[in-house]
Amino acid sequence: MTPPSSAPTAESLPTADWWFDFISPYAYLQSERLARFDGLAQLRLRPVLFAGLLAHHGTKGPAEIPGKREHTYRQVAWLAHREGIALAFPPMHPFNPLPLLRLFVSTGGGREALHAIFRFVWQDGRLPDDSEAFARLAKSLGIDDVPAALARPDVKDALRASTDEAVAHGVFGVPTLDVDGERFWGFDATDMAVAWLQGDAFLRGEAMRRAGAVPQGVRRRDA
Repeated sequence: MTPPSSAPTAESLPTADWWFDFISPYAYLQSERLARFDGLAQLRLRPVLFAGLLAHHGTKGPAEIPGKREHTYRQVAWLAHREGIALAFPPMHPFNPLPLLRLFVSTGGGREALHAIFRFVWQDGRLPDDSEAFARLAKSLGIDDVPAALARPDVKDALRASTDEAVAHGVFGVPTLDVDGERFWGFDATDMAVAWLQGDAFLRGEAMRRAGAVPQGVRRRDA
């Protein structure tokens, strides 16, 4: 009789980088489903300035493109409804996410801070310019002097380094789950990422290899 296999230990799980920016509603949605990766990977929560990725790749965010902007917000509302995830849009979007990202870094990171900050924006519908609410959020995470925490050189350097590392790893959008160079971008790639971590044979097969090697045809010229 074959003995039952033991559950994998945390040390035996692959390490996966989860790149995110609080500005992204799709990253918020996936943050509410991070438990799906538990037992499959050791997640490292990696804050990144999305605007830095856009600048590096010379692209625009979806909220900067008329038509796509409206579609994005409607799709986010639908996805939240479908998934049963609470959602309240902040008073404006895009917004400056730097205070939120630096607050996360200043706390030392971790899921408690991650969820608290994401929910501050995307469930409570608040932004850092609501100084009293932002101060309460920071205090709940152990930060009493918000201006001092956000101005710390090590905090700024850590966020800058994380963004640079994301660029070096080929990250072009958020959220992105990166497992040993296999990148899964977007909330709608959650199932795909879970399947990869579970060893799905199709994702490691010839059809996926061919899909990733389709030659580029016509190139659009710069104006």
